Amino acid sequence: MHPTPGAHTATLVFEYDSTARARIVERSVAVEAGDIDGDRSTATVSRDGAKVTVTVEASDLTALRAGHNTWATLVEVAESVVRNERSE
Repeated sequence: MHPTPGAHTATLVFEYDSTARARIVERSVAVEAGDIDGDRSTATVSRDGAKVTVTVEASDLTALRAGHNTWATLVEVAESVVRNERSE
């Protein structure tokens, strides 16, 4: 079973200082979109210029919270990799 579209939705928007940085983050997390979807939630990742958007849809609030936490963490890890590459 997949979540009913629009049952519960969270949109996470991350803005960066450059399109290049946003592209790296988007490409890093987008590969996970199909792999970690579950029966109760799905996510999509998109980028518009220097802005990355992750939309999580879930069948219930518990799954929405879990999806939100998962995707926020994935983006945070990707951002830390970008930061570390810039400092080297």
